[in-house]
Amino acid sequence: MKILMIEDNKSVSDMMAMFFKKEKWAATFAYDGNSGVDIFKEDPDGWDIVTLDLNLPGKDGMEVSAELRRISQTVPIIMLTARDSESDQVLGLEMGADDYVTKPFSPITLIARIKALHRRVQMGQKSMNDETVEGNKYDVRTDHFRLSSSTREAYLNDKLIPDLTPKEFDLLKVIAQKPRQVFSREQLLQMVWDYEYYGDERTVDAHIKKLRQKIEAVGPQIVQTVWGVGYKFDDSKANES
Repeated sequence: MKILMIEDNKSVSDMMAMFFKKEKWAATFAYDGNSGVDIFKEDPDGWDIVTLDLNLPGKDGMEVSAELRRISQTVPIIMLTARDSESDQVLGLEMGADDYVTKPFSPITLIARIKALHRRVQMGQKSMNDETVEGNKYDVRTDHFRLSSSTREAYLNDKLIPDLTPKEFDLLKVIAQKPRQVFSREQLLQMVWDYEYYGDERTVDAHIKKLRQKIEAVGPQIVQTVWGVGYKFDDSKANES
């Protein structure tokens, strides 16, 4: 893997450099937000993972995450934060991060998170390669909705749901493949993130919130809350007005 680590604490960077080397991963380090963005811009499609500290000199992690997302909708981002407040973590996810790790963290934990996120991306790419665009194959197709892993696109009433991040697309795919089935937050954590979040259900809620905003930009809401249980996909009332 090729990793960009944007981290102003050099001791943390030096420590992770040893672990990255052990994994035989190529790592590049930036020590402030501005240089991190500049390095990323040099080869936006060349990075497998970006790890991003929240507290950075220059541009902070929130600003950097938003800018990286404007450049690339697909690069996986893991945010590292010394803050342990729910609002900061949720905001980081809303700004485009796919995952977060709270400092102080174990290097082994970060390595595991990187591997899990990378595995999900690889699975998505394999699905794209296995399906042919020529055949116009959709994983899900109803009267109002269609979704294709080969193009990583979803449409509601023939309108493209815009700017879906990798995790937002994966969430939508999981629940749309089984319409009206209710998924608990714990199930979605396991199915979409591919590992346990130790009960941190805020991750799911933050991504669902952003996904809903993008769906509502093109049509009626098809991701429904089942109070006290979780979420389900239901497009039965998605008739065009």
